[in-house]
Amino acid sequence: MERKTLLVSPLQGYQEEIGRWLWCLEDVRRTLLTELTGISQSTLDAKVDERQTIGSLLYHIALVEADWLFEEVLCTEWDPEIRSLFPLESRSEDGTLPHIEGQSLEEHFYRLNKVREVFLSHFRSMDLMDWRKPRALEHYDVTPEWVVYHLIEHESQHRGQIFQLLRKLRND
Repeated sequence: MERKTLLVSPLQGYQEEIGRWLWCLEDVRRTLLTELTGISQSTLDAKVDERQTIGSLLYHIALVEADWLFEEVLCTEWDPEIRSLFPLESRSEDGTLPHIEGQSLEEHFYRLNKVREVFLSHFRSMDLMDWRKPRALEHYDVTPEWVVYHLIEHESQHRGQIFQLLRKLRND
């Protein structure tokens, strides 16, 4: 049996501590994309027990990541190219995620990858002082460090939902 080595390695091009957190963020994404590669359009669009589709969850993951980057980390207007990837709001009037259907897996992967590319680019020049510097917003203060922690947690939770949907759909 081949022995695995399980460790966190900092992403290259970042301060070491920041790079370690970003590696974790990337690892969650890597396992999500690997598991979804090759799924059918019907699987992507299927609703199970009136829950969100996998496509809806992927849209939500990318939207939340972009929102935290521009609103909390950068405290600036959204990049127009990134904004254009999200024609629908984050929630419907009843508080549910928007229903996403008919977008291909490639479209979802493009959106996820484009947001991540822009997200990571903003952390390349960040030092530890800025990483831990709170941004004073209307209702709370937040650091980029906490944002990355939250996004790891957020995507991990939705990845679990997606994997559960996949298991259910594959067993039906």
